[in-house]
Amino acid sequence: MTSAKADLAIPRSARHSYRNTNTTGGLTIVLKLGTSSICDEKTYVPKLKELSALVETVVRLRSEGHRVVLVSSGAAAVGLKRLGLAKKPKHIPQVQAVAAVGQGRLMALYDSLFAQHEVAIAQVLLTRDNLADRGQYLNACNTFKELLNMDVVPIVNENDTVSHAEIRFGDNDTLSAITAGMINADYLFLLTDVDCLYTDNPRTNPDAKPVRVVEDVAKLKEEVTVTSPGSSVGTGGMVTKLIAADLAIAAGCSTIITLGSSPQNIVKILDEISMHRQTAPIGTPFNPTMGTHFIAKSDAAMIDRKWWILHGLTASGTLFLDAGAVRAVTQRHRGSLFAAGIVKVEGNFGAQQCVKVATVVRTVRKDDYTGESVESEEVVEIGRGIVNYTAAEIMRIRGHKSADIEGLLGYVDTACVIPRDNLAITNRAIDVETVTLQAAGASPKGSQAGSDGEGRAE
Repeated sequence: MTSAKADLAIPRSARHSYRNTNTTGGLTIVLKLGTSSICDEKTYVPKLKELSALVETVVRLRSEGHRVVLVSSGAAAVGLKRLGLAKKPKHIPQVQAVAAVGQGRLMALYDSLFAQHEVAIAQVLLTRDNLADRGQYLNACNTFKELLNMDVVPIVNENDTVSHAEIRFGDNDTLSAITAGMINADYLFLLTDVDCLYTDNPRTNPDAKPVRVVEDVAKLKEEVTVTSPGSSVGTGGMVTKLIAADLAIAAGCSTIITLGSSPQNIVKILDEISMHRQTAPIGTPFNPTMGTHFIAKSDAAMIDRKWWILHGLTASGTLFLDAGAVRAVTQRHRGSLFAAGIVKVEGNFGAQQCVKVATVVRTVRKDDYTGESVESEEVVEIGRGIVNYTAAEIMRIRGHKSADIEGLLGYVDTACVIPRDNLAITNRAIDVETVTLQAAGASPKGSQAGSDGEGRAE
């Protein structure tokens, strides 16, 4: 929770960008609205006052040259109201059916409200299956781009009718972050039932303090308590908002948590950011008075393909690396992953599927009772990648040099298991001296292949 600096309101279209979608000079903004901001939690009656205020805010933002995408929950709640049900069903097919009833009525409500301002809207329903296919992912990105070029407001929701538990986004907080990454957004606003993030639940702890600026989400999780489960008809909570913020800032999109019942604050927040940038001396800490600001570092944003690998795909297995391979892909070459550095394979996956890349490290902690040092082992994820071989094939070639692959399999597709363009590393801070896994035939101190050009990275 350190101070934020520099260029908080510069449109990403004016910075280096891999998928420029806004050439007008304005900002590209994603607004995520939760179920509790759309419908009454008990009666499921739509909150027309709040929704009208949201629509007016979107119109105001558009009039200032910004482009806006809505990610809206609420289909299930609206469906419950239409069907006269007192509570959300427990079985997934029933929930999907209720959401199918509500989605059309929710869009009709939005269309009626935006029509008062002569603004066209579009429905965009997504699933993880759509994004797992690179072609479909790019098609969705292009559709967003054209809708915004047509001056349309896209309204995004998960396609609940066809989604199943294994591939669901889980909540619309995550979906909004992925949408922000897809359209190269400048800001993601998570509209919720509190005005900002607090160090504890302000409803139960009067000493809870507001958190205004966050630059390190991992550090924040150690300093605050976030246990809110979300509303009775929603699927999110404050925990999911931290996850969403982490996803969005990895794509270079700053994220702001603010009060959903006061959407007009969005304009005030953007004005405050702009005023700071225009008037404050360079290096002056940014101290906002509204919302919680998760600051993205524009120079640390991942390129589109690697962000897609990390957040658009579902991992189907895990490859465990030895110390030499960890060093090669995280510290020195940052190149392709070869079979020689793979120690273990988990999962049953095919070629061109996404897998986790991990290792096992030795950790030392003090026992709370005896005060003595206790050693243990911990699995640490390094990143994710798309493999060139199946799980069964990698099991046969693991620990071997690339030159041995044809003799082991009877054929060779490529020399590496994961090429560098398909390998997204998220953890470069691993101390390789603590890695406990060893490749077959390695010395007690671990294989050093990769430093001599044979085996792990190039």
